[in-house]
Amino acid sequence: MENFITGLADRVLNGEKLSKEDGLKILSIPDEYLPLLIREASKVRETIFGNEVEFCSLINAKNGACTEDCSFCAQSSKYPTPINAYALVPKKELLEGAEKAVSIKANRYCIVTSGKRATKEEVQHIAEAVREIQEKYPVKVCVSIGTVDEKDLKILKEAGVDRVNHNLETSEKYFPNIVTTHSWKERYETIKTIQKVGLSTCTGGIFGIGETDEDIVDLAITYRELNVNSIPMNFLIPIPGTPLAGNKQLTPEKCLKIISLFKLFNPDAELRLCGGREQNLRELHDTAMEIANCLMAGGYLTRAGRAPGKDEEMVYKLGRKLITKKESFSKYKTAV
Repeated sequence: MENFITGLADRVLNGEKLSKEDGLKILSIPDEYLPLLIREASKVRETIFGNEVEFCSLINAKNGACTEDCSFCAQSSKYPTPINAYALVPKKELLEGAEKAVSIKANRYCIVTSGKRATKEEVQHIAEAVREIQEKYPVKVCVSIGTVDEKDLKILKEAGVDRVNHNLETSEKYFPNIVTTHSWKERYETIKTIQKVGLSTCTGGIFGIGETDEDIVDLAITYRELNVNSIPMNFLIPIPGTPLAGNKQLTPEKCLKIISLFKLFNPDAELRLCGGREQNLRELHDTAMEIANCLMAGGYLTRAGRAPGKDEEMVYKLGRKLITKKESFSKYKTAV
């Protein structure tokens, strides 16, 4: 086992694509070997991304009343969850969100709406706000607005959006167990459309939803095949009223194995710690940042996060550099 783990980073950095069998082996590594695995994954992160860290921040720009039935989500109208539903917020609030993002040293600001997809009117409203944000604030703008089409993506790109979030959530095989109102294939095709338009892709998963190790590895391989730019790592927070309310949280050790797997399978992708990181990683939270190079700061869609100052303190404690003011990772600056 030790010999297998010790050679992982060199295999990846030499251009080898790890196999599905390798991935399953990584996820089943005994906990006593976890420090070795973290060392290998962090070696890959450091070689490609150096010591730089990026914060992103989001605004829940349209909340609840969603027609979809994602089993983990508080915003679905199918479940009796205690949230305050509201329509797309005014442009003033979208700008205030950008100002807040800058204040907590986020380099990216994501406008997120509930529902299967944003309407044409909502896309225009967001595009107008993005233009003004680009003029006023030193922050990159992303959107997460559902199954958006090519025409709307071009409108958003022209306005200044450079990245779109659209998560596959889990493997194609397991997806029907958590969502029945739309298909995994539909989400996959949306990602391909985002890439076709020339926008950066931010697409990740949520773990702890009843999936198997095989499902986790399959998702990591899918993202490698898609060559996505950023992978947000979400860990289930069981929400009362949803079908997954009774799910047990993952152990911190399992989370670290999952994070390591995604870095080893997607060495060139930004790895972004997002929802549920505090509750699931617990005392090993800061250890996870030895592998990841991004995180979502300032809270999530329907749940608060830890104080941004604590995240900033962690970055400097780990000897890392926080990039701000629309900077790019050095990896991109030096790319041929």
